[in-house]
Amino acid sequence: MFISPFVASPESVIRRLLTMAELKPGEIFVDLGAGDGRPVIIAAKEFGAYAIGIELREDLVKQAMRRVIELGLQDRVKIIHDDLFNVNISMADVVYLYLTTSANEKVRPKLEAELKKGARVVSHDYEIIGWKPVKVERFSENTFLGFPTHTLYLYKR
Repeated sequence: MFISPFVASPESVIRRLLTMAELKPGEIFVDLGAGDGRPVIIAAKEFGAYAIGIELREDLVKQAMRRVIELGLQDRVKIIHDDLFNVNISMADVVYLYLTTSANEKVRPKLEAELKKGARVVSHDYEIIGWKPVKVERFSENTFLGFPTHTLYLYKR
């Protein structure tokens, strides 16, 4: 079930969210709606995490896997072609969301049922209604313009 359109997060936003989540080497990072794979690649390559991307669109899965193979990250990154609601995420230390507020509402029961205590959830631009963020940050990827263009949310279970 498609619950949100694909819009890529800028790499500077991804890095900031993973820094906010304090993603550590060896932790398991899960991207719900992995798109072209940018977050899982950055999580593995720059933060040393084991990264799992779940993506419904076959074209995006193929695109992400091509990039993972080009970078030689197959031992650290797995892309699952499936509906995110079919995949157990209980192993996740950090979950990445760039969905919509209504999609986050649909995903929230899954997060509540499956995530272990202490897991962190980061969301780009859209809050999770009913959860209180530990941190909210306004972030500008373009310092030339000088005004925040993204809202970043950090939640802890």
